[in-house]
Amino acid sequence: MTRTDGGAGESPPAALRTEALEQLLTERGLIDPKALDGVITTYETNVGPLNGAKVVARAWTDPEYRRRLLEDGTAAIKELGFSGAQGEHIVVVENTATTHNVVVCTLCSCYPWPVLGLPPSWYKDPAYRARVVKEPRTVLSEMGLELDHDVRITVHDSTSEVRWFVLPERPAGTGHLSEEQLVPLVTRDAMVGVAKVVAP
Repeated sequence: MTRTDGGAGESPPAALRTEALEQLLTERGLIDPKALDGVITTYETNVGPLNGAKVVARAWTDPEYRRRLLEDGTAAIKELGFSGAQGEHIVVVENTATTHNVVVCTLCSCYPWPVLGLPPSWYKDPAYRARVVKEPRTVLSEMGLELDHDVRITVHDSTSEVRWFVLPERPAGTGHLSEEQLVPLVTRDAMVGVAKVVAP
């Protein structure tokens, strides 16, 4: 039987150990919790996903860039100045009206940090990691994404060698929008493949 309550003889769960370490470092004056929260927020919601949204918007408005992105994701992403740890080899796959791609890391939480920031908690959850491979349509539905039954779903397993990035389908009714206007529409979840981009 597996226990997760951190009972006697067991190591406490990672979240509790992290919280205890943060508290100790704060008490000793080695870190500022507000600064730490700011860094985490930046990578979870701002820098990473915003970088990816810029990549997507450029691909939607520049056919030549889109071609390069699909041929060599790492190089095309680097053209926009986004590279670094966890982004050494990024492969880009495109969602269309008939094909839907979704990304998972079945072993841990490999994720393209330069374009998506830190992975969300659901991405690291064992249930998502196990189930999306076996029943992707059901998992996507549970996450709020209903796909027609004739849409082919492909699940891509990120590893330490290859990180996958989804180029979402451009929503109808956005042809008049500029690259800059498209950026705010693109969400992290759409670039993982668990959501679609919605027109404003």
